[in-house]
Amino acid sequence: MTGRHPALLDEVRAAYPYGPAEHAGLDRLRAEIDGVVEPLPGWDSPYFGRPWLDVPFLWAESCFYHKLLRAVGYPGPGPWQGVDPFGFLKEADLSSSTVDDDLTQLAKLGELPEQARTGVLLHAALWGNRADLGFRIGQAADGGTPPDETDLVADESAALGTMLAPESGRRVAVLADNAGRELIADLVLADHLLGTGAAATVVLHVKPHPYYVSDATTADLVAALRRLATGPPVAAGIAQRLHDARFAVDTHPFWGGPDTFHAMPGELRNELANVDLVIAKGDLNYRRLVGDCRWPATTPFAELVGYFPTAVAALRTLKCEVAAGIDPGRLAELESSGRPWRTGGGYGLIQLAAAPPTRISAPRRG
Repeated sequence: MTGRHPALLDEVRAAYPYGPAEHAGLDRLRAEIDGVVEPLPGWDSPYFGRPWLDVPFLWAESCFYHKLLRAVGYPGPGPWQGVDPFGFLKEADLSSSTVDDDLTQLAKLGELPEQARTGVLLHAALWGNRADLGFRIGQAADGGTPPDETDLVADESAALGTMLAPESGRRVAVLADNAGRELIADLVLADHLLGTGAAATVVLHVKPHPYYVSDATTADLVAALRRLATGPPVAAGIAQRLHDARFAVDTHPFWGGPDTFHAMPGELRNELANVDLVIAKGDLNYRRLVGDCRWPATTPFAELVGYFPTAVAALRTLKCEVAAGIDPGRLAELESSGRPWRTGGGYGLIQLAAAPPTRISAPRRG
């Protein structure tokens, strides 16, 4: 709140030829985050009027991004209506040579057995999360860069791979996280699951509006598909196949809201209950999934998601303190390493709750 968000406001201000009204809106938001949370039209919350640093951070972050969109005129009416204030960052990521390299490597997938390919693509979808632009801005604001090291603190990819065995015919929903390079990895995974028969259908859930800098919207999905279509033949083939009716796109206002998934509205809960597996991507979805609480890190993941309406897998790069489902021995090793394993972005996890397990009470707000 004191480092990443002011830096982001400066970047957004410099990226577009906003007018006086938009500059004034950004100025007001910058001043506000040093004080108390002012009311937001359409929101009803007991946190308004309290200092930003005294309210739950998950709620505060969401409120900040909604206020930023209003500050630059995204909801309209006006000349900036519908213009993604983070679009310049997403476009730079999608047009990078790193994406060119990723698309070139796709040709090697055909050399792998189908089941091995599933494991590779699950890991690619996980580590694609390191392209999180909001996180990188925060690291830069703190004078550092994300570490090069990568490691898994929990790895249930084998069980997840078994669930997604060829010809399994699962109905799969993917809760997308970041646009650009990560979203391309998600699309490659979706194409593979459909092609092997592991999935009968794949529904990609995106955000209803720009959010958390790089979170994927429908426009970002279209941009990613176009990037694939202009790549090497293997990439272009993926883009073409994803026009199949078995691949669908959906969104819901809840995905752009401040609540944990415990507060999921009934119609969305029913929709997810009708799929066999939900794959939740990224750090924010993980926080919303387990409740964004200071759980003991050894708390079983399956217990924390017992309320969820179907089987759920988490593919997440760690960028905050929230952690669960870590083996005690592995936890002791991590804690003694001296590395910022919870927050540095160099560690990840793949976790799976394959059936409705023992329920745990939903966390209380405040």
